[in-house]
Amino acid sequence: MIESEKSPRDYCILTIFLNCALRLSELVNLNMEHLQTEYINIIGKGDKQRQIYLNPAAKRAVSSWLEERSKKNPQTNALFITKNGTRVTSRGVQDIVKKYLKKAGLGDRGLSTHKLRHTSATTLFKYGHVDVRTLQMLLGHESLNTTQIYLNVDNDQLQTAVNSNPLAGMFGR
Repeated sequence: MIESEKSPRDYCILTIFLNCALRLSELVNLNMEHLQTEYINIIGKGDKQRQIYLNPAAKRAVSSWLEERSKKNPQTNALFITKNGTRVTSRGVQDIVKKYLKKAGLGDRGLSTHKLRHTSATTLFKYGHVDVRTLQMLLGHESLNTTQIYLNVDNDQLQTAVNSNPLAGMFGR
């Protein structure tokens, strides 16, 4: 069992960061009404709204957390609450992330909630084959240049791109 699975809330927070690429402020400001069966309605920078679809891992984590949350006495409509039933703070989420990064042996590497967002975006681009425009929408960036900061294209990706050209085998070689 992964240590964070002992706390459905913490596991859900980590899972959403790694699967949905949210900003810290977006995660902390999530309310129950933002959560739908298949997606989360995000209110991002400048009050711009977008939908982030939940993959199976995120759905399971959310379901587990909601079951646990219902046993508490929430004093707020916040999705993520403290033991006292109040909205979890940005500092509280940062402490949660630091705790699990340290347990994973990654505590001294300067990692943060923003690095989890970066990891999610990079993983989607490199291994999920998500195009840069879709990634821009997912991250809630106005500028494509901002999104490109998250992307590290390596030589294997360049070679795969060139080889995927339908004309690559036109002379049978």
